[in-house]
Amino acid sequence: MRVVACPDKFRGTASAAEVAAAIADGVRRQLGKHVEVVCLPVADGGEGTLDALGGPNRTSLVIGPLRDRIEAGWRLDGEVAIVEMACASGLLLAGGAEGNDPLAATTAGTGELIAEAVASGARRVVVGVGGSATTDGGLGALDAMSPLARLAGVSVVVACDVRTRFCDAAHIFGPQKGASPPQIELLTRRLERLVDLYRERYDVDVSEMRGAGAAGGLAGGLAAGLRAELAPGFDVVAAEVGLPDAIDGADLVITGEGRLDASSFDGKVVGGVLEIAAEAGVPVGVVVGARDPDTDLADWCPPAVDTPATSLAVLSERYGAERSMGDTLAAVRDAAADLAASLLPASASVDQQGGG
Repeated sequence: MRVVACPDKFRGTASAAEVAAAIADGVRRQLGKHVEVVCLPVADGGEGTLDALGGPNRTSLVIGPLRDRIEAGWRLDGEVAIVEMACASGLLLAGGAEGNDPLAATTAGTGELIAEAVASGARRVVVGVGGSATTDGGLGALDAMSPLARLAGVSVVVACDVRTRFCDAAHIFGPQKGASPPQIELLTRRLERLVDLYRERYDVDVSEMRGAGAAGGLAGGLAAGLRAELAPGFDVVAAEVGLPDAIDGADLVITGEGRLDASSFDGKVVGGVLEIAAEAGVPVGVVVGARDPDTDLADWCPPAVDTPATSLAVLSERYGAERSMGDTLAAVRDAAADLAASLLPASASVDQQGGG
């Protein structure tokens, strides 16, 4: 029997790898220690993408979002580099919305990481975008990589966690970065000018490009200057870690995230895992910390296949807010054991096996 544990992070409480390990522990407690549990922590292109793809094994001193020098982790594996923009240009590095300067915040450090990855031998660079402090349209990153000719022949894939258009980035994400209404209008006009600049300089129109507004327009800037491919973040991560192959032929999949809401089924981890599992005919358990009261698994629109069994465990509803936040991994472990018991045949339990 094989079970795949493939959660996203629980933001603020546990990494995706920690959650996957807790799921595996719960499954083994329920099914016995001889069950095969494949742990594949995943992400949607936002924060946590670097960890899901192996974690940092390099550090570089780069320009932070507010132009101070910071150490940023990234990964080089052969000729493939993984860069997470939040590590160089993230909102947390700027002190959150309260400490951020939304007009001055720059993506220069992300550009420096990409340039250093290429200088270190990378021929393919995956850039996870999300959690940014910036709305500079990627201009800071492009300037930091100048001259761009030195990146010729390098494949750049931007793992986007949103589908926002380039010029909509300030209105949609500016408030969470600390931008006031007048600043949002100024940032929007700046993005509109960049559309013209990128069209003139690189002969690329980013105005209607899906996902170009990710990370305050960084995605669009990379698409223009580097001819980067903009791809759904979950799809990029799932392909890199081999998730479809792992799910094919499994007996059960357990995924999860910190909070279930409508966006969970729109390019995020839970919806992506449900789709892969449905196509493979594998039942899915979903464990989440909390949920929007108007959202349930029934809101997911499955592809045109026979949908296998699904079950949802909400930690805050099962164990209360105090335990779900204060002892998250133990709660995940117990919920995973319950999901395994409810979604697999009774003959698979420890008791039926004669103990674990």
